[in-house]
Amino acid sequence: MLHWFSIETRTLHAELMERLAVREAQRNIGSLPGTFTTKLINGSEYVYFLHCDPGGVRRNICVGKKSPAIEQLQEQHKSGRVEENEDPIGIRELSQQLKAGRVATADHALARIIRELADGSVFNVGGVLVGTQAFACIGNLLGVAWDRTTLGTQDIDIAVEKNISIAVPNITADVPKILESLNMGFFPVPTLNRKHPSTSFSIRKSPVRVDMLTPMVRGNSEPVMISRFNAAAFPLRFLNYLIEEPIPGAVINGDAIAVRIPQPIRYALHKLIVSQERDVTAGAKKHKDLWQAHQILEFFKLERPLDVLPAWQELVSHGSDWLKKASRGLQEMENKFGRLDVVQL
Repeated sequence: MLHWFSIETRTLHAELMERLAVREAQRNIGSLPGTFTTKLINGSEYVYFLHCDPGGVRRNICVGKKSPAIEQLQEQHKSGRVEENEDPIGIRELSQQLKAGRVATADHALARIIRELADGSVFNVGGVLVGTQAFACIGNLLGVAWDRTTLGTQDIDIAVEKNISIAVPNITADVPKILESLNMGFFPVPTLNRKHPSTSFSIRKSPVRVDMLTPMVRGNSEPVMISRFNAAAFPLRFLNYLIEEPIPGAVINGDAIAVRIPQPIRYALHKLIVSQERDVTAGAKKHKDLWQAHQILEFFKLERPLDVLPAWQELVSHGSDWLKKASRGLQEMENKFGRLDVVQL
């Protein structure tokens, strides 16, 4: 059974997302010429900033979900009066209020790492926060307090496409240097094949770990070098579905950090598939996959039931293997945690 945040807490989080969107937009587009457009995603309007770089390449920057704050930014940009003030105090005050409202928060060490990654432009050049850290953001965004047993992890998973059209030209995110600058003792974790570059960074005598992931292409399971991150990423099947058209999220810990996260319905359906990829030694992770999926799908059943079937149809349109794994995951999830009947198999 889902546990909802109070209406006050949900309102505060919506206001926080608006302020973060404006702060990030001010950083990204304050001095750029361009125009705003809107795009309908899962029934909600998102605002994009269309800009052409000096080479004539069109860039689309996602500003955020349409809101009064975004509309104000559009007016400011139109009149050339974009404010430089990032309003960090107001955002911190909102974050503290949300923390008191018992939203999911990141511990200090993880928040520090994610902030450094964000400040280093990881999310501006196509990085998407996935895994349990993203699941926590999704709960806050939907206004739901997840079962705490599905939130505990010290992993930070960043998913990246090998090639993308970068929204803001001439920026990169050197992940090894960013982690080194934290002075926390990060080191690249050696791979089983010493000829392959590391795709993970860890801290000695600590469970904290940063993993770089990328969609698998044509069955290639070797690490893929992502030049704009100066790091290699580990290829995973089905990841392309998860990170398609990510949305803004916020990691909260005394302050708030703007990140990109998967769409909630994609996260849930992807977990059904991932659960079927686990081997017999990963029972706890499989249980967590299915429990996270069940909680999100229960939300959609109650609040947005019409969103589930189109997302399911898109997923299974990828082929019979996708359908088989997703169906098995769905059946196993309902056997463990209760029927939802969001999809008829």
